[in-house]
Amino acid sequence: MQKVRKAIIPCAGFGTRFLPATKAIPKEMLPIVDTPTLQYIVDEVVKSGITEILIVINANKKCIEDHFDRSHELESLLEKAGKKDMLDMIKKISDKAHFTYVRQKEMNGSANAILEGEAFVGNEPFAVLYGDDLVYTGDNIPATKQLCDAYEKTGKIIVGCQTVPKQEAPKYGVVAPGQIKGRYAEIKGFVEKPPIDKLPSQLASLGRYVLTPDIFEVIRKEVKPKNGEKYLTDAIEYLARTTGAYAYDFEGRRYDIGDKNGFLEAIVDFALMDKNIAPKFKEYLKNTVSKF
Repeated sequence: MQKVRKAIIPCAGFGTRFLPATKAIPKEMLPIVDTPTLQYIVDEVVKSGITEILIVINANKKCIEDHFDRSHELESLLEKAGKKDMLDMIKKISDKAHFTYVRQKEMNGSANAILEGEAFVGNEPFAVLYGDDLVYTGDNIPATKQLCDAYEKTGKIIVGCQTVPKQEAPKYGVVAPGQIKGRYAEIKGFVEKPPIDKLPSQLASLGRYVLTPDIFEVIRKEVKPKNGEKYLTDAIEYLARTTGAYAYDFEGRRYDIGDKNGFLEAIVDFALMDKNIAPKFKEYLKNTVSKF
């Protein structure tokens, strides 16, 4: 089975839920403590053994390219100041992977964003990671690696999912499953934000995929636009019916950082994991909570 060597990270959206901050700063560059959210996504990809990364951007997101490039002026300043640790950290950002960028000229749906990566992918399986979902696995297997392993076992498209509480499921695209075995569930379809009394399952699709290159032809020829947009789940659903696809219930603490509450939860938890700031921050939290 061909290994997954490439990943696409769509970042062309406008991030309107985080206005006014995202008027000038891409949502993907908003920091969790001191690290842009996109860098955490890239780290997950690299830890999964993937070093060829395509980031789909729009015309207003050049700072994403700048972040993952060398900054010679800053490096020179840090070197002269003798700040070797910071210098090493900055250099490592651009050395993480080989980055390619493409602009999505129109915001016309998640499927069309993936279509922008066709030349980059070629005839290989590839991972897709959306920036709204941050998955913490600590020293355990990264979420994307779990999906890559699942693909290598099945040879089929893999959709990263988690079993969510029943009351939370209506917020997501939910898998209509066929046969279920362990963490694998055969995909029969998707139901977008179903009412709680009509849930086909509690398996929510959470922004992680391993796809096969035949999806590009499906997007072009088989997926019908809805309100001018083509959706990736429609293309996956088509391939699930014709060649098969699986949902994989991956392990890890997932943060919905496209939501303000989820974003704040990530900041608090990651701050508490930072040994340099955790002690003072814990005291602050204790004092703050005591007032309630």
